[in-house]
Amino acid sequence: MKASLLCLFVAALLPLTSRADLTIVQNVEGGGPISEITIKLKGDKARMEAAQMTTIMDGKTGEVLTLMNAQKKFVRISGDKAKAIAEMASKYSGTTASTEKPKLTATGRKETVNGYETEEYVWETPKLKASYWIAPKYPDGAAIIKQLQAATPTLWNDIAKGMLDYHDLPGIALRTKIRLGNKDITSTIVSIKQDPLSDADFTVPEDFQELKIPNVPDMPRDKPAPAPSVKP
Repeated sequence: MKASLLCLFVAALLPLTSRADLTIVQNVEGGGPISEITIKLKGDKARMEAAQMTTIMDGKTGEVLTLMNAQKKFVRISGDKAKAIAEMASKYSGTTASTEKPKLTATGRKETVNGYETEEYVWETPKLKASYWIAPKYPDGAAIIKQLQAATPTLWNDIAKGMLDYHDLPGIALRTKIRLGNKDITSTIVSIKQDPLSDADFTVPEDFQELKIPNVPDMPRDKPAPAPSVKP
């Protein structure tokens, strides 16, 4: 669930001519013990490791692979199927294409996070409130933001309607706090490394068995009313 919430702030695909591999380690707090999430980015691919679960996303095709490491099994969701699921989620939540993003506002408050000076920005909707502690002088911050955008499937726009994304933030958010109802979830970046990553990190191990999932039913679509019949 915590890993899924991180995905809600991913929204757009930005092609680049030059990208560095990235490894981002975050601590996530809220509703239980502190958990560590590791995100690896290489080109258009993203890998998220949380507890015994690994998720691999393809930013070009939208394909999502979920690896259950202890069971050595995985589930594959194609880009089309993932889009259908996103559309169903949007319809269930009542969001629409016309949903406007909330305004990002600087509070003027400053705080040092992991040795870097940050400035707090907030935005709020009727159901959700988020605070970002942005580090404007984080080393290679602009390049890191672009890489995060590049590894994001375009289809996540359907999930993140009305949400902010990396295009909206003026720098690296070293700490993010999300309030859902009466629950706060806080994510703090521990480290960002730009060391080269292996292609094997973004493929399914050979000894993993694929689990098939049921087909996503077609979404009901509005159809024009049939023209009235004309009798001679």
